[in-house]
Amino acid sequence: MLKTVYSANGMFVAPHHQAAHAGRDVLREGGNAVEAMVAAAASIATVYPHMNSIGGDGFWLIHEPGKAPVAIDACGRAAGAATRGFYQGYEAIPSRGPLAALTSAGTVAGWQEALAIAGGWGKPMPLARLLAPAINQATRGIVVTESQAALTAAKSHQMSDAPGFFETFMPGGKVPQPGSLMKQAALANTLEQLARAGLDDFYRGELGKAMGDELSRLGSPLTAADLASCRAMLVSPLQVKVRGARIFNLPPPTQGLASLIILGIFDRLGVKEAESFDYIHGLVEATKQAFRVRDRLVTDPDRLPGVPSDYLSPEKLAAMAADIDPAKAMPWPDPASPGDTIWMGCIDNAGRAVSFIQSIYWEFGSGVVLKDTGINWQNRGISFSLKPGALQALEPGRKPFHTLNPALAHFDDGRVMSYGTMGGEGQPQTQAMVFSRYALFNQGLQQAVTAPRWLLGRTWGDTSTTLKLESRIAPGLVDELKAAGHVVEPLNEAFSDTMGHAGALVLRPDGVIEGAADPRSDGCVAGL
Repeated sequence: MLKTVYSANGMFVAPHHQAAHAGRDVLREGGNAVEAMVAAAASIATVYPHMNSIGGDGFWLIHEPGKAPVAIDACGRAAGAATRGFYQGYEAIPSRGPLAALTSAGTVAGWQEALAIAGGWGKPMPLARLLAPAINQATRGIVVTESQAALTAAKSHQMSDAPGFFETFMPGGKVPQPGSLMKQAALANTLEQLARAGLDDFYRGELGKAMGDELSRLGSPLTAADLASCRAMLVSPLQVKVRGARIFNLPPPTQGLASLIILGIFDRLGVKEAESFDYIHGLVEATKQAFRVRDRLVTDPDRLPGVPSDYLSPEKLAAMAADIDPAKAMPWPDPASPGDTIWMGCIDNAGRAVSFIQSIYWEFGSGVVLKDTGINWQNRGISFSLKPGALQALEPGRKPFHTLNPALAHFDDGRVMSYGTMGGEGQPQTQAMVFSRYALFNQGLQQAVTAPRWLLGRTWGDTSTTLKLESRIAPGLVDELKAAGHVVEPLNEAFSDTMGHAGALVLRPDGVIEGAADPRSDGCVAGL
């Protein structure tokens, strides 16, 4: 039984224990929350390679005491050659292989931007120190987790057109067993090159040219010129006010708007008790409302059909809440968006907090592992449509729709909460459960993360769009949901990976930090 962890000197939470320890150790040596996050981001890209990679994208929320939070959009754009004509003959962009690797990888640019922000916080820690844990892990070998082994077995049949996948993730043609050692020599060399030459080398140096040239040789539309033009952006976070707190999340191209709408609607439903029918029904129906707004609006920020913040006004949220029948489910399904990701949080001893998310979209991304650099490239660009009039229509230079959305909250009483999860369609829903249980119904932080969860829609490659429920939800409550018209799919697992891997940290005004990790993950809270 996990319990909330407490500390007064800094804390880190991640879905893999080695990444959490990498971040915690930077804090112990006097590093700040951003530096700790960069160390952990490199580490988790190494030790959890089925979930993320430095060949993916990332998003940041950074809190500094006394200041408004700042956000970083580190989303790569579609290649200059990624036209609909490039995919002539295809009804949709292939989900694996070089044709799926059509957007630049932005996450390293996000590290660079975040470290620039943190540069004014004191003497910077050397980049070589921040990347040292990941270099060591790639060189000496990572221990294969159960989830990596299971997903390698489940997804390998999709990778016949993905160069480098089998050599990297199935050496000898066999699925690695949990507990076995997997070395990543080429990735170690790449991380060492970044430590020597700096993060900009990933885009405008030797690494950028090597990656771009190899991608082009393999048949991807990406080139070295595309990588050279890739930069992270400082953006203003979206925000919504609920009882007792103000919540922040990322603007488009992420679905952060949906996460805020869910909580904004739910706060107006007057639910009295967590874990009740009203609680689950209210959050599920709020999710439907939020997803319908998201699917009409969220796309490349340069071509939005509406203003996202308009949907967070008290009037708009009240109107959406009024459309919810307290006893009957709205018809569903609508289209769903899968995705695989990691979320991590950090709070340092100066009260600075980070909420960070990094992803390659589907598990193993495009499946393409670049031989020269050992980098597994994302397939985020498959969220583009080849239909000219579609909201997500493919055009060169456009940003793809992102499920990623880290969250942060400022409480009226001075608390600061960094929280989030992986899980595609489930991210806004799990965020709503964790936040509402803790903030609106006064559950302990670990209880809020551990408690039974549900998922409307699909993730992790599921094809059904049902309301999936963990087996710990009471049978009587399941019957009530069915009677209200919800299409329920009970799961066999008490703690299902389908529900994502969440985590949360809370800094109290007295300086004490609370932390909670997800028992569904391989992670932990690491405090000082």
